[in-house]
Amino acid sequence: MKFDVLATAIASLSLATAAPAPEPGFGHGYGGHKQNLKYPGLDVLAKRAGLLYFGTAIDNVVLNDTRYTSIAFNRSEFGQVTPANGQKWMYIEPERNVFNYTMANEIVIPSKKAGQIRRCHNFIWHNQLPDWLTSKNYTKAELTSILENHIKHEATYFKNDCYAWDVVNEALNDDGTWRQDIWSNTFGGPEYIALAFKFARKYVSRNTRLYYNDYNIETVNNKSLAVVAMVKDFQKRGVPIDGVGLQAHFTVGRSPTYDQVSASIAQFNKLGLETALTELDVRVALPDTPAQQADQAKIYADSVKACVDARDCVGVTVWDFWDPVSWVPSTFPGNGDADLLDANFTRKPAYYAVSDILRDD
Repeated sequence: MKFDVLATAIASLSLATAAPAPEPGFGHGYGGHKQNLKYPGLDVLAKRAGLLYFGTAIDNVVLNDTRYTSIAFNRSEFGQVTPANGQKWMYIEPERNVFNYTMANEIVIPSKKAGQIRRCHNFIWHNQLPDWLTSKNYTKAELTSILENHIKHEATYFKNDCYAWDVVNEALNDDGTWRQDIWSNTFGGPEYIALAFKFARKYVSRNTRLYYNDYNIETVNNKSLAVVAMVKDFQKRGVPIDGVGLQAHFTVGRSPTYDQVSASIAQFNKLGLETALTELDVRVALPDTPAQQADQAKIYADSVKACVDARDCVGVTVWDFWDPVSWVPSTFPGNGDADLLDANFTRKPAYYAVSDILRDD
């Protein structure tokens, strides 16, 4: 296994001591179907293929659906989970210096009981910020204090719960320039990013991996090269960073190839960083067709294979696994069906393509 060196980090997490979850029944759906041993869970296969995990994001809106949760918190299927929203600033610190961990705990606690690890998401982003933060102009010194205080409280609360943290999310424009937002505007540039990583390292568990996370960096392009330049600058200055997350939100008809994704992963691995596909999904133009499903399956499989074949790509996280709770339709009207399971919890060709890639590696 190529990640034996990470055993200490995993052992340090406060995982529950409950017995491993049984592998789910595998027919064409879940629940009541006879088990098909040809298709064990994706996390089981990912570990056999040399990855640390195969995981999923989970949102709170479906936690009352027992059919959904029986899959989401099944360790053989998903060995890692990411709270999709509950750890973002607007929910964690809805009022200044008032912290609320309820939404996050609704996912973190059952995942610990299931014996899953967690990628925690995220400390700082330009989006989903509370009104108290965005409705006032702060000085650089004030915002520095606010930033450290936020990271201190959240990191300390989840200190032993996170394999990795997405410290900073989506700080770059597609052309490689810095995004204009409350952070860069107040700091006069990207220095807040280095501060966020320093604060994170100060308060998280010593084994927690610190990531920069972004979309459209799955090819070698202006944006991904800007991340490379940022990492090199951090390394020169002693700013702690352990990994880069490639979100991998793809679209049938205009997604990067296996070679392109591999090349992008390699440029970060060459810097001594680990990488991960952190938010993988593949949207299609609706209505869906068998031809689009076949294309979608290939994109999923090629993306996962690029991670498996890389030197230091530790795992793959899908941005939820069930079409009805995908973020895609609300953000890209006319698009959808981006996940591995359809509305009936039926495994789509993409699921089996991923399973076969992991099984055959």
